[in-house]
Amino acid sequence: MADAVRYYGTGKRKNAIARVWLFEGDGSIEVNKKGVLEYFCRRTLEALINQPFQVTQTEGRYSVMAKTLGGGISGQAGALRHGISKALVEADPELRTPLRRGGFLTRDPRVKERKKYGRKRARRGFQFSKR
Repeated sequence: MADAVRYYGTGKRKNAIARVWLFEGDGSIEVNKKGVLEYFCRRTLEALINQPFQVTQTEGRYSVMAKTLGGGISGQAGALRHGISKALVEADPELRTPLRRGGFLTRDPRVKERKKYGRKRARRGFQFSKR
């Protein structure tokens, strides 16, 4: 594996960051030294992660090794999808158009809104009592 060609991509979503290495293989995905279903425990998140491969018809051609940190599992899955997409473009620049069309190369800018003073959360005010 040391002499194999590897492609790198960094993905981000919410507060999560995924560092992704893509290399020719059997299509296995390893996240933090665990299988994808063992790490994320949800089929929906597994389907989300596999979307870039389905759009580009490269299922089973590349194996993925990734390290994720920060955020929750949903944010980490989104970051992993973003990182896989960027690594696929590095591997084959022809795949840029279908990935861009699918919206996989755009970092999702939605993050949690900060709490404001005089409020319970970002927008929720305290309960008002008339009497």
